[in-house]
Amino acid sequence: MSMRRFSTTARSPRVVRALVAAASFALLAPALAACEGESLADEVTPGEETTSPAVPPLKIRTNVAPNGVPVDREVKLTATGGELRSVKVTSAAGPLAGELSKNGTTWVASGRLEPGVAYQIHSVGTRSDGQKVVRDQKFRTEDLTLDEQTYPSVAPLQGETVGVGMPVIVTFDIPVTDRASIERHMSVSSTPRQPGAWHWLSDQEVHWRPKNYWQAGSSVEVDVDINSIPAGAGIYGQESRHVEFDIGDAHIYKVNMDTHQMRVFSNGALLRTIPITTGEEPKFTTRSGVKVILEKFRKKRMNSETVGIDRNSPDGYDIDDVEYAMRVTYSGEFVHAAPWSVSSQGSANVSHGCTGMSTADAGWLYNMTSRGDVVEYTGTDRPMTLTNGYGDWNLDFASWSNGSALS
Repeated sequence: MSMRRFSTTARSPRVVRALVAAASFALLAPALAACEGESLADEVTPGEETTSPAVPPLKIRTNVAPNGVPVDREVKLTATGGELRSVKVTSAAGPLAGELSKNGTTWVASGRLEPGVAYQIHSVGTRSDGQKVVRDQKFRTEDLTLDEQTYPSVAPLQGETVGVGMPVIVTFDIPVTDRASIERHMSVSSTPRQPGAWHWLSDQEVHWRPKNYWQAGSSVEVDVDINSIPAGAGIYGQESRHVEFDIGDAHIYKVNMDTHQMRVFSNGALLRTIPITTGEEPKFTTRSGVKVILEKFRKKRMNSETVGIDRNSPDGYDIDDVEYAMRVTYSGEFVHAAPWSVSSQGSANVSHGCTGMSTADAGWLYNMTSRGDVVEYTGTDRPMTLTNGYGDWNLDFASWSNGSALS
């Protein structure tokens, strides 16, 4: 590309002014492309006269570049040579909350950024001589795919009433490798207040339980405030969740597999003693330990193939419409009506591992039972495990607390 050369002699005043202006613009252009940590030149409100050049300019610095800002960046503005009066950060995703310091030298965001969003910063300040100054700056956050974000599902559900054994369960669709970062932004509170702790079962599941069973009638709030929080390995929290639920009556069912009886307690009062049968030993020994009702079915088909037993074998079964079925383990243990074993209920263990009782007793129990109610089993040497259902209560609280990423 050729360049036109100009003579250094005989220039008109207009040409000289044009060349000076061009040179000034060339020197100013790099400063106009403000980057992270840089400040813009004073922009005085139109209609107001500028002050003496001896007055220091108001410098407002930000910690965001024009593009590719990480979503976990805590946006911050600082001012020198004057004070900030107001700061607004807006976007199509909504405003970004923040707080201005009392001395007007800093503004720090309290809200979190969303991925792939354009933001506008509008700040108003005053110089040391009282001159009003306005700043406007734009920036855009980095884009994240769904594979780079983890979504938290929470149990219990919003507004649900559950039993005193129900843990708070948070499951993530993408593994969390920085557990401590995520756990710092999760909390559980209750009325009345009850101590408890988180315990990570895996990179995708974490539970919170109180030290002892919940107090009947408690109200519980869960905050999973992980939106844009780093989860490790380049993954960020996708969304924050807030869930409120209630604790119902204290239903605790005590199963003694030696005496073949279930004692049903509500808020400490014994309501009924029910004859039952549990797993035939040693082939189908029912697990001892604390179990929690996981889900309920008015009627459920039960097929031995779901627990690894060929239905055509001598021990196989395939029964339609088993009534009042309440699951207590992922591996297939239920409490349910078993009219075919009434003659053994109260005297022998003849089931494939489930707790069977008469249809009348099962219906009565089903109608009073909620997810999270407790079933305590004693009488066998086969232990209930932590992850085969809500096995949280089979660890003492000290051991449970050691499962926190912050312990």
